[in-house]
Amino acid sequence: MAKYTRAEVIEEAHSLANKMANIEEIDRFKQLEVKLNESNKIQSLIKKTKALQKQAVNFQAYGKHEALKRVEAEIDRIQEEIDEIPIVQEFKDSQVVINDLLQLVTNTIAREITNEVIRSTDGDVLAGETGSKKGQSHC
Repeated sequence: MAKYTRAEVIEEAHSLANKMANIEEIDRFKQLEVKLNESNKIQSLIKKTKALQKQAVNFQAYGKHEALKRVEAEIDRIQEEIDEIPIVQEFKDSQVVINDLLQLVTNTIAREITNEVIRSTDGDVLAGETGSKKGQSHC
């Protein structure tokens, strides 16, 4: 079995990241992000939300609870309006797909490292036990 340096593994990670950055799902995400940034309506709503969030912080700091409730309700209303815009939902769906893909890659790497450790110690991959467990009595 080949031995690798930490630098070689990091280099492979960079290579994998580069490949992943150029898959169809990432391209779609980037296209949607551009559309979001170009949408005057969405950008206007985001600016309103940010301004209201600043007000909310001030109202909270000064104990103005009723004003804070009104501002928070307006923030929620604007957020719902943003979420109802089809491109926003498509963008969020795209984020979920990418996060799922990253989780799949992460889990696959972790699982394969574990399995390789088990195999390299003549363990039982199906049982999830390394070879160091062999010969031990189970009580």
